[in-house]
Amino acid sequence: MNSGQKIVVIGSGIGGLVSGLILAKHGYHVQVLEKNHQIGGSLQVFSRDKKIFDTGVHYVGGLDKGENLYQIFKYLEIFDDLEMKRLDAHAFDIVRLANGIRVNHGIGYANFKQELKNSFPENQEDVDRIADQIQLYCTYFPLYNIELESEINYVEHTEILEVGAWEHLSTLTNNEDLIKAILGSGPLYAGVKGVTPFYVVALILNSFIKGSYRFVNGGSQIAKLLMKRIAENGGEVLRRKEVVSANYQEDGTIRSVVCSDGSEFECDFVISNLHPKETVRLFGKDRFRSAYANRVNALPNTIASFMIYISLHENTLPYFNSNYYDYYTDKIWNEEFHFSEAWPQMTFTSAQVSKNTEEYAESISVMCYLDFNEFKSWQDSIRTIVKEGSREESYEQFKKICEERILKRIEERFPEIRSKIKNIYSSTPITYRDYVSTPDGSMYGIQKDFKHTHKTQINTKTHIPNLFLTGQNIVFHGILGATIGALVTSFNFVDNKQVVEKIKMYD
Repeated sequence: MNSGQKIVVIGSGIGGLVSGLILAKHGYHVQVLEKNHQIGGSLQVFSRDKKIFDTGVHYVGGLDKGENLYQIFKYLEIFDDLEMKRLDAHAFDIVRLANGIRVNHGIGYANFKQELKNSFPENQEDVDRIADQIQLYCTYFPLYNIELESEINYVEHTEILEVGAWEHLSTLTNNEDLIKAILGSGPLYAGVKGVTPFYVVALILNSFIKGSYRFVNGGSQIAKLLMKRIAENGGEVLRRKEVVSANYQEDGTIRSVVCSDGSEFECDFVISNLHPKETVRLFGKDRFRSAYANRVNALPNTIASFMIYISLHENTLPYFNSNYYDYYTDKIWNEEFHFSEAWPQMTFTSAQVSKNTEEYAESISVMCYLDFNEFKSWQDSIRTIVKEGSREESYEQFKKICEERILKRIEERFPEIRSKIKNIYSSTPITYRDYVSTPDGSMYGIQKDFKHTHKTQINTKTHIPNLFLTGQNIVFHGILGATIGALVTSFNFVDNKQVVEKIKMYD
């Protein structure tokens, strides 16, 4: 493919921005079209009470010197401008089980194993086996390790994709509390017993062990820096440009995309950062093979979430440099997703890093699983900055009920928190759907299932010859997963060996 050609990227999530920047760096004319006012997808932030809140990305792994995301961000020329705070080396995550057991996850495998052994002194050999297996499974994914090839890989050893996380850990230890401690950060990937593969756990957990960081005043700085670098390389990111249709050549290739405001963008290629299901809907099911369209439309997505964002009174809550995963049930990975008397059964709590104070937290965010179906009564309403729709009073009332339920839960683990609260704001699965364009408000897109691995594999190429996919559904989700997915997408256009060699320069 020749540089200088026009590429339209639909969606400014990190997958779209990284794909766009790589191609802009290689001479393509890139235009990223974002339907919302703010760019970044899950990197978006918002401000309340003069405090910044992250909407989706609360911390990121793989950022210690020489690690995979560190190297990629260096290659993208954004790392040096990021303002970050490294999380507690002995407890970047803290898992608190319903039976009172508290377990730390440490940065670096020495810390990670030692903290687990401190909590489970009778299972030291089990801890070593588990850590070895996490690292072993990561070696099967070459690009994750900034390599194009490896002696062992998941393509030639597809059996490693077909191993369940809970099931595999059960062969490595008989201590169920140790299994729960390892899988306690499951909300990072929406872990489900009997569904989630072990390789997903390995890839994600390993990345956080290799350097966990929060972003000062929010993760949106990643999106802003990527947009700046795209502009420096001759491309542009356009806001409030919702792609609603396309015009085609006689051979079935896309000639241009059309936005809701009537503007039209001619292109040689299109890269969609939308969920595959949304991509099929946008371009028309008849443009794809029926088997492909039906498979994509039938794939289950990961669970949605309800978030509360707490603005705190000044200098009342000491800043905590760890994330808390609190469980109020013994059924880890089998929690109640629907609203019930027992909801919520899990909370994830994270503090925002502020430029104003290092000693105290200015704000915290709390996430709970909650099924999208609980909001079906209001699913036809849309409300964003661009589309200022309204929701019924019953919606607001239900939100208040959910907020109070979550507050009561976190009071069990953060006594006296209520007296420190200035204001509470919240978002629901339909909020996430509206701003991030993921079906059913899903947190992480398509649910990986070790029993049906072939069904959840999404290729970057589509049956429309010049339409490609990028984003969190290509490899795995999260900042790292979507970034690696963007690399895979870009390899359809640029020399993969050249790109990987440049990335490896920053080891």
